[in-house]
Amino acid sequence: MNDDVRNIVLGVVAAGISAALGWIARTYLWRRKLRRKQAFFGLPDNSESLLVVNRGAAGPEFAVMRFDVFALLELAALIKDCNAHAQILPHDTARQGFGERTEFCVGGPASNRRMAAHLSSLLPGVRVNVDAEPSPDRGSFLVGSERYRVEAGKEEYALLARLTAERSQHTRPVFLFCGQTSITNQATTRYLARHHERLTRKYGNNSFVLLLKVINSQAYGPDVVEMVADVTRAAQTPLPAAATAAPRNSHRAS
Repeated sequence: MNDDVRNIVLGVVAAGISAALGWIARTYLWRRKLRRKQAFFGLPDNSESLLVVNRGAAGPEFAVMRFDVFALLELAALIKDCNAHAQILPHDTARQGFGERTEFCVGGPASNRRMAAHLSSLLPGVRVNVDAEPSPDRGSFLVGSERYRVEAGKEEYALLARLTAERSQHTRPVFLFCGQTSITNQATTRYLARHHERLTRKYGNNSFVLLLKVINSQAYGPDVVEMVADVTRAAQTPLPAAATAAPRNSHRAS
């Protein structure tokens, strides 16, 4: 074997080794990223999860608002990326505890009994006005001492929460997507899909509650969302009796 042939062979071998090492490194990084995502969502390979959806105010028995359907599609893509499976349940048929399977609960308490139960038991510092009669506070959020009113199509709020049951042998999280309107439900699921890596770095697998604001949805749909505050402590602290009647501050679109 002359020098030229030997150099060619060594070059091919070196290129093969470099390609193999590159493939191994990329595979390792991809798997590590996947495991972090699975841990955050509580969705190991081939695990089962629940998608609990509210029902529309009118229409057939199992009617879901258009934007809530879009929210379910956002979540279904996340679940599929984790190599997991989902079961869709209407809110009034999901009569079971939580923590055994990851749960994604979509819709406000006015149209989702499951959400109302979660807010009552897990977030005692949150009140949502579900009065049927028109009023300035209709649909508003009370979080601690702060009230957040809705101005449909202009400024709307939503809560995004990742919660785990304390003192339980089951540790799978429940994710809450509680918006003041159906489009804010979709905006909240899209926010989670876009920012779950940042949320993982910040919170790990711990519980959190974020207050989001959807801006000018009548023009921008569910795409323009900003985080108002981390309200975890306020949301998990029971409200004093007088707080629901006389909140200290109110927030409303100008």
